[in-house]
Amino acid sequence: MSKNKHELDKNYEPENGSMASDMEEMEQLGKQMDKLRTNEELKEDKKQPDPVQYKEKDKG
Repeated sequence: MSKNKHELDKNYEPENGSMASDMEEMEQLGKQMDKLRTNEELKEDKKQPDPVQYKEKDKG
């Protein structure tokens, strides 16, 4: 079990991976998103940011 009651255990697997099941889970996901580092912050830490998934030239 995690140390903080609002943190998910690293081995936690949600029953339904596509949506938050309740308001508490939505709030928790929002907090996690607030803590996400930007690509620039990742580069400063010598880490690889996520690849670009959409480019303007790929549009329609």
